[in-house]
Amino acid sequence: MSDHNHLNSPHLNLPLDNFSQQPGQFCPISAARRIDALDMLRGFALIGVLLMNIEWFSRPFNELGQFDISLTGWDHVLGWLIRCLVEGKFYKLFSLLFGMGFAVMLTRANAAGRPFDLWFSRRMVALFVMGVVHSVFFWVGDILHTYAISGMLLLAWLHLLQKPDFQRFADPGVTLKIALGWMFLPLLLTLIFGIGFGGAMDHPSMMASWQHTQQVNARVDELRAKDLQGSGTSQEASPESVKRPLEANQPQISDQVSEQVDPIEEQATEVFTGQQEERADSAKEIAALHKGSYWQATAYRAQASLYGVMISLPMSLMRFLPIFMLGYWLIISGVMTEYRKHQALFRALAWGGTPAGLFMTVGALLILQHPATARIDVIATSAEGLFFAGQYFMAAGYLGIFMVLLCTAKWPQRLGVLAPLGKMALTNYIMHSVILSSVFYGYGGGYYGEISRSSQVALAVLIIAMQILLSRWWLNHFYFGPLEWLWRSFTYSKWQRFTRLPEA
Repeated sequence: MSDHNHLNSPHLNLPLDNFSQQPGQFCPISAARRIDALDMLRGFALIGVLLMNIEWFSRPFNELGQFDISLTGWDHVLGWLIRCLVEGKFYKLFSLLFGMGFAVMLTRANAAGRPFDLWFSRRMVALFVMGVVHSVFFWVGDILHTYAISGMLLLAWLHLLQKPDFQRFADPGVTLKIALGWMFLPLLLTLIFGIGFGGAMDHPSMMASWQHTQQVNARVDELRAKDLQGSGTSQEASPESVKRPLEANQPQISDQVSEQVDPIEEQATEVFTGQQEERADSAKEIAALHKGSYWQATAYRAQASLYGVMISLPMSLMRFLPIFMLGYWLIISGVMTEYRKHQALFRALAWGGTPAGLFMTVGALLILQHPATARIDVIATSAEGLFFAGQYFMAAGYLGIFMVLLCTAKWPQRLGVLAPLGKMALTNYIMHSVILSSVFYGYGGGYYGEISRSSQVALAVLIIAMQILLSRWWLNHFYFGPLEWLWRSFTYSKWQRFTRLPEA
């Protein structure tokens, strides 16, 4: 068994020029030895992340994943296209890239004969701290702290593979199978539940369930209408407005039958109360971010961030760790480091993943878009599962298309403009939050909820264009982006070279 602070799996000792260095040296990789494809792909993923995230600087975050049904015209078109082509796809690409970066760093550490655990742990601690700071002081949608936890889980997984009882799982092919199986486990469980539900519910049972749902929904509508009459507004909810209609509409029954609860009334009350609580949460967020001062907004973000940190571990286990493992496999198998030799695989992803993903995604969104779906749980759940599955296939398709283009004659130079954006991905990601919180939140421009969806997309395009130019200029004068420099300095426990010396 290897030293506790040094991973040394046999399949990680890859003879790759990208990672060659002098024994005993372990330092930030030079520009000449970077895998340019990863930087370009990271820049591409960053564009999709911004197109997705910008909406949630101007909408309550507790509505994440819900389509804005108030959109019309071009706002609706662009919002629908972003949900179809962007939502859920690009954070998966970013997660793949994190796993790839882990494998690159581990391979270089093995080649240098240097310990890896303490070095990587410092790197993840720094990322976690930056993520929490980002969440509290700028935007509650931060993903960095979850990536940090997922990175530590990936490190723990590789240590587990060094145990005698688990070494048979250390083969790259087995790693691929485990990653794919783990990734699609939620979909498999959903499918099993769907098969069981479909087999158990015959037509009379389904009709009875539908009629029950209709009665519940009708009662919820009555409660909502009476609440609006009492409060005189449809915009805000409070604990008092939640209680008032429930107490006012309780049936007048005798003490002898008071214990007999109408199932329709009980379920309608539960549904209505939940809806009112969601509205109250949204109103609280809007008040803090749209109307509040910076410190009021920060106090709200701090409270919301605590919940985000609490769910980071289950989120890492259920969603991010298997994607990290797949990204790790893409490096140790040589697929990404020698991508020109694997064009057949990338073509299969491009021509298989993209159409399959689009078929599932479009079908799911058409179902979710229908007003009846909001009132029928089984249809909504089925469509959400189909939409979630489509995200994986489309992310695979995007990866395939991107890599196929890189294997052509002209596209590497065209896509090369994304490399500086990707090299400064951390700085640019945080910069998104600095810019957008300054535009939308009350302590800045105060445009929360007031900029149309199409204008949001135009703003995102403007930010990306600016960042491409700025990143290129910056890297001509400095070795790293400012946050990348701080991150690396903490990781290596010494200040890294920052300013490029002028050429003689």
